[in-house]
Amino acid sequence: MFLYLPNDTLLHRIHPSTKIVGLVLLLILTVAFESPWHQLIILSSVLILVKTSGAAKNIRRVLPLIITVMVFSMVTWSLFKRVGDPFWSMGPLSLSVESIQFGVAMGFRLDAMLLSGMVFVSCTKVEEFAYGLRAIGLPFPVSFALSLSFRLVPLFFTRIGIIVQAQQSRGLDLQSGHVLQRARKYVPLLVPIFVYAIRDTDLLSMALESKGFGMRGERTEYLSFRMVWYDYAILAVLLSANIMIWILL
Repeated sequence: MFLYLPNDTLLHRIHPSTKIVGLVLLLILTVAFESPWHQLIILSSVLILVKTSGAAKNIRRVLPLIITVMVFSMVTWSLFKRVGDPFWSMGPLSLSVESIQFGVAMGFRLDAMLLSGMVFVSCTKVEEFAYGLRAIGLPFPVSFALSLSFRLVPLFFTRIGIIVQAQQSRGLDLQSGHVLQRARKYVPLLVPIFVYAIRDTDLLSMALESKGFGMRGERTEYLSFRMVWYDYAILAVLLSANIMIWILL
């Protein structure tokens, strides 16, 4: 249900705040360039992070999505981005060397973003993510709400899978027919899905109230992390790269 992988790597050991700030700085780098060669360098660096963090197992789970995003971005941007002198055109569609280069860059950019996020969730527990948000100054309710999405989204999809399997065991055929017919068969499943979602939300609210979620005062932390030299080194390298790039641009 969760994507965290308990490996013993440097990316697992660094401070949660370093991971969060480093991810933001890395995503900023991806939007700084429109050249496919620069985006290829960034994507290659992210692939190195995938290898060193041991996140390849999670990447294989979403590999069809990653390939689809890259191909779709390359095709759509190449056909609809009007830049340069087109060597082929048909109605609103056109192709030029510059548009193809831009499409390839956008495909590399989106995949670099997806892979960066996958590396982050593969190396960071939900509790560490909440701690890192509070460590960089976010209020507790905000950090709790953001970290809660990491728990509720996979739980919600797990509920959907359980409901689908339960209905199939009762004779619901979701495989036969064309696409529209199969989509129509999922409509009756919306009622139990929403009922379970409302019930889980109600149980969560009662659990939070019973644990004094709305109480004011200073909170203690179960987890404890300490910034070390490689945390500062990672942040210094990423911050310097961002400053140099935006100055040069």
